[in-house]
Amino acid sequence: MKKIILFLSLVLCAFSQELSINDKINNFSLANQFDEKKTIDSKVNTIIVSFEKDTGKEVNEFLEQKTSGFLREHHAVFIANISGMPMIITKMFALPKMKNYKHEILLIYDENDDRFKAQDGMSTLYRLENGVIKSIEFITKDDLEKVFL
Repeated sequence: MKKIILFLSLVLCAFSQELSINDKINNFSLANQFDEKKTIDSKVNTIIVSFEKDTGKEVNEFLEQKTSGFLREHHAVFIANISGMPMIITKMFALPKMKNYKHEILLIYDENDDRFKAQDGMSTLYRLENGVIKSIEFITKDDLEKVFL
């Protein structure tokens, strides 16, 4: 029993550490809108994280103007933290809408997953090199085009 408690504590601690500049991201996986597990690894150069409905909508609108392979071609991922959304709303409305997008959205369901920094009214942009975070910025919809220049 003590080993199980220790293991669970270590897992929770791993998720509670907020990522910072010069941190190496360890490979981690999240489910996409189709409930397929996807791994974020050292090949990813850009991570965009949204925490609010409005900022997520802005990123989705931007990505809908691009080709279906845009994120992959730019070694980028889009993550939406939907942990605050009631599960019934997620299942009945949000996921069906997300499944219509041509781009992939990785989803955070766990409200205890606080590894990504957040700022009200903004999405968070992580720039990485070989799995190491080189910069963290808070961006608006006006900044999205500049992200991929």
